[in-house]
Amino acid sequence: MSKGGGSLDFAIWRSVKSMSSLGERDGRAGPLVNGPGGTIGSATYRAVGLFGFWLVLTDADSGDLAAGLVAAVIATWASLRLMPAEQWNLNPIKFARFVLHFLCQSIVAGTDVALRALDPRLPLRPGFVVYQTHLRPGTKRNAFCAVMSLLPGTLPCGPAEGNGLTIHCLDVTQPVVEQLAAEEALCMQTVEGAQRNG
Repeated sequence: MSKGGGSLDFAIWRSVKSMSSLGERDGRAGPLVNGPGGTIGSATYRAVGLFGFWLVLTDADSGDLAAGLVAAVIATWASLRLMPAEQWNLNPIKFARFVLHFLCQSIVAGTDVALRALDPRLPLRPGFVVYQTHLRPGTKRNAFCAVMSLLPGTLPCGPAEGNGLTIHCLDVTQPVVEQLAAEEALCMQTVEGAQRNG
C-alpha cells in the first residue's frame, strides 16, 4: 500500500473514531457499526468518493494531495454528523429494475408535461397535494424525495401535518397520491429492510 493510501486510511479511522466518541457524549450518534451499511463502511465510501472528487477538481495534481486528504476527512466527518449512516440492504436486480422504471416514467411524465405546456387544449391545474409517506425522516425519506423531484410534474415542497409531504403538481385532478404511493412502494422494495412507521 502506498504511503498516501495509508495516511488516508489512518485519517479516516481517526475521523470516524472521533465522530463516534463525540456522538456517544451528546446522544446524536451511536457506537461504530461495522459492515457496508455501518459507520466504518459508510465513512470509507464517502471519504473515497470525496477524495476522488477532489482529484477530479485538481486534475490529480500531486501538490494538492495533502490538502485533498485533509478536505476529504473533514467533509466525511461533517457528513457523518449531519447525515448518520443507515443500514441499506440494496438488491442489485431490483435496483436495476427501479432505474429502468424511473427512466421510463421520466420519459412518459416529461412528454405529458411538455404537451400540457404547449397545447392549450390540455388541462393544466397546478396546485398542492399532501402525501402521507410511510418513511421516517432520514436518509431513505430524503432519497425518496429526491426521486420525486426528478420526476417531471411533481416537486416536494416541505413537510405537512403528521408524516406528510407537501407536493406541488401540475394537475391536482390526477391521481397524484396514488402514483406516489406506488413509487414509494417500488422504491422501498429496492432498498430492503427500510424502517416504516406504524
